[in-house]
Amino acid sequence: MFISKRSERLVFFLTVLSLLLIGILSLCLGRYPLKPAEVFSVLANALAGRASDPVHEGIVLYVRLPRILLGFLVGGSLATSGAAFQGVFRNPLVSSGMLGVSSGAGFGAALAIVIFGRTPFIYPLSFFFGILAVVLSFFVGKYTRSETRISLVLGGVVIGSLFSAMISFLKYVADPFEELPAIVFWLMGSLASARYSDILLAGIPMITGAFGLVVLGYRINVLSMGDREARSMGIHVNMIRGLVIVFASLASAGAVSVAGVIGWIGLIVPHMVRMVVGSDNRKVVPLSFAAGGAILILVDDLARLLTGSEMPLGILTAFVGAPFFIYLLTRTKVKGW
Repeated sequence: MFISKRSERLVFFLTVLSLLLIGILSLCLGRYPLKPAEVFSVLANALAGRASDPVHEGIVLYVRLPRILLGFLVGGSLATSGAAFQGVFRNPLVSSGMLGVSSGAGFGAALAIVIFGRTPFIYPLSFFFGILAVVLSFFVGKYTRSETRISLVLGGVVIGSLFSAMISFLKYVADPFEELPAIVFWLMGSLASARYSDILLAGIPMITGAFGLVVLGYRINVLSMGDREARSMGIHVNMIRGLVIVFASLASAGAVSVAGVIGWIGLIVPHMVRMVVGSDNRKVVPLSFAAGGAILILVDDLARLLTGSEMPLGILTAFVGAPFFIYLLTRTKVKGW
């Protein structure tokens, strides 16, 4: 699909405008609704160093704003990783958790909850085991005789299944009154406990990974043509594929470690972007970050508004993602990719 420079600028403008509107809307929505004028007043006073209504200030600056910022980073990181994996592996049905990142991070979080309780150990252990899952997938894939892309996917399936089994074991031995509910809720994904410290902690790998993938957009295009074509154009296939996987794993592991397992964002958002701008990863990767962040913020708004209690994000993303996945399978069967 080809779009003109003018259309590109229009898409960029609409993307930025949509993000601003979604951010303002999210600051207003909640159990304690606020008017846009009240939100703008709190933000303006905060920038000017003036005091605001303490209730409004607490809601806007310390409850909703960190949640929105974290949701944008998490959704953007998952979508960008999914777009990169789909391009590199030439498979429209892979997502950010393909190499076992989600299962590994989930095991790390469950282990931290069982051993240490609800402590800061959840974030580092979750991130560590998410990255470890990718490394193990590499080793498993390396010792198979299949083609490189296939072997990595198979390695991810094996390692993901192994970590899923270990998560089930931790659920079995966990205290059923405190630890087990904490594990189950974390695995379903949530931004309810978002703080600025979470953004600083997990933002480093997420931003680093996403920025690296944006820089590699052209090379992802070349890899998506096939290894032989990429080598003929002077691309070091194994090195570039490895860099893409490293950056994508950093972004997705950072996202999962701070927000839990949130499915479907890394699968459906890149396809939504491709329907608008085509398959050029120089556009798809950065726009996937923006679209993924915006969509996760909207999903989080629904999670806060639909029920009296906080609904896990993984439930809502599955409700949206499953029908889209069915459509995607139909489209792939009929038209190819």
